[in-house]
Amino acid sequence: MEEKEKLPNSRLTTLSHGSGCGCKIAPIELEKILRNVKTNSKDFNVLVGNQQGDDAAVIDIGNDLAIISTTDFFMPIVDNALDFGKISAANAISDIYAMGGKPISALAILGWPIEKLGTDSAGEVMKGAASICGQANIALAGGHSIENKEPFFGLSVNGIIQHKHIKTNQGAQPGDRLFITKPIGVGIIATALKRGIATEEEINKVILSMVILNRIGELLGSEPEIHAMTDVTGFGLIGHLLEMCEEGKIGAQISFDQIPIILPDSIQKYLSQFVMPDNTMRNFKAFHSKVSKLDAKQLQLLCDPQTSGGMLIAVSEKGVKPLLNHALSLGINLSEIGRFKVHQAESPLIVVND
Repeated sequence: MEEKEKLPNSRLTTLSHGSGCGCKIAPIELEKILRNVKTNSKDFNVLVGNQQGDDAAVIDIGNDLAIISTTDFFMPIVDNALDFGKISAANAISDIYAMGGKPISALAILGWPIEKLGTDSAGEVMKGAASICGQANIALAGGHSIENKEPFFGLSVNGIIQHKHIKTNQGAQPGDRLFITKPIGVGIIATALKRGIATEEEINKVILSMVILNRIGELLGSEPEIHAMTDVTGFGLIGHLLEMCEEGKIGAQISFDQIPIILPDSIQKYLSQFVMPDNTMRNFKAFHSKVSKLDAKQLQLLCDPQTSGGMLIAVSEKGVKPLLNHALSLGINLSEIGRFKVHQAESPLIVVND
């Protein structure tokens, strides 16, 4: 075997400057980048573009059908190549579910330092991604790869949906109840992993959360009382909830104590050691003026960048029972964390209570 095929024992997380969705470009910089390329909903049959930072683009293809199109990739959040592929795939497919759609195809996006890692580890990444695609009943049908100093992987995914079933991150109404489908805190554990201080039990726990598909989104697309959905990724719970409120007419009130936290004892241990992703503070810098005053723990968790996080769901009182039934059918532990309300101009868009 060639020498370069003997090197895949390197820890993947040591070969990149960031990890998972924590390596996303910060919100303030992203806004500058997109300032001059905002899509108009009337352009080229675009039904949902990038005006409100939604999870995916939606394109009308006629006969009351639309294609949902997204891409998502990042640098390793775990050291095991197979798990990295699984997490990346679940994270990318989630964008289709967040729009209420059904995934239909996936293409791989791979950048790999062949001289450092060889090809076997890249093959494991692809194998992991293919297994998650299989769970979503789609094929990993092709893609593109490049040699790169830092490894990265993700998918370009397409889905399909009827016009009337399209869900966006806008549309929440006063009185809607707010639910989340996964615990937060993954970014903190991932940072501990990158620093080499996370335990095997902690690593396995966060991997288990990140590889779970948000397939409930597809079921909720046909529920008219589900008014808005989005998944929680690199901008943290606060950042993605702000996207649901950003029009200015709708605000949200959340109860911090009701928000599920993964491995709370471990999280407390790492926060006391100031272990958190760099993007936590970048997120806070971008969002703090729109949120009520946060204490240190609230800041560190609500701004924590998630990778393959859960769904935020805005639902009317009438729609809560169907939502709970869908969650039960999939074995999902839903957590109700707040409500939407009419936004008063003098108040923050999001009020965080203990």
